[in-house]
Amino acid sequence: MTLEERKVIYRARRGLKEIDVYFDPYVKNYYLKADPAEKALFAELVDQEDPDLLDWFMEVSEPPRTELREFIYKLKQYVHG
Repeated sequence: MTLEERKVIYRARRGLKEIDVYFDPYVKNYYLKADPAEKALFAELVDQEDPDLLDWFMEVSEPPRTELREFIYKLKQYVHG
């Protein structure tokens, strides 16, 4: 595991159940196996503020980039099928 991967995993721990329910399974099951582009998307996502993340995951608003919206959809599919 690289230092950058460790940093992203650490930042992914939010302490908000509504976000952790999506981030935790991804980190445990997929993150280290993901390709570099997906790892970069996840790093970008975990750098966002919690209120924005909540709005995006709850579909109150949309992320500024289509790639982030699609990645959030993917995270939700991992949890909800």
